[in-house]
Amino acid sequence: MIRHIIVWTLKDEFTESQKIDVKAGIKEGLEGLKGQIPGLVDIKVITEGLDSSNADLMLDSVFESVEALNGYSVHPAHVAVATGKVRPNVKIRSCFDYEAE
Repeated sequence: MIRHIIVWTLKDEFTESQKIDVKAGIKEGLEGLKGQIPGLVDIKVITEGLDSSNADLMLDSVFESVEALNGYSVHPAHVAVATGKVRPNVKIRSCFDYEAE
């Protein structure tokens, strides 16, 4: 299994109310991919971090293999969410992929 973790910081110009809406849209879009992409085992978006967090939201996803992760990155359903809901609203993106036991 491959774990794919993304942490995002939203753009500075958003108000707190706007951030809530943007995070909800990203969560709905990405979690809606479950069952649509071959090899995607689980996907969840965490939008409410502790006060100690220095990012706005996190993607935690699991794939059957590196090939499945690579397929996800170019799958049209994922690309639509990434280009429509994520990239226009994000200032910083950090990624960490690893082989899970």
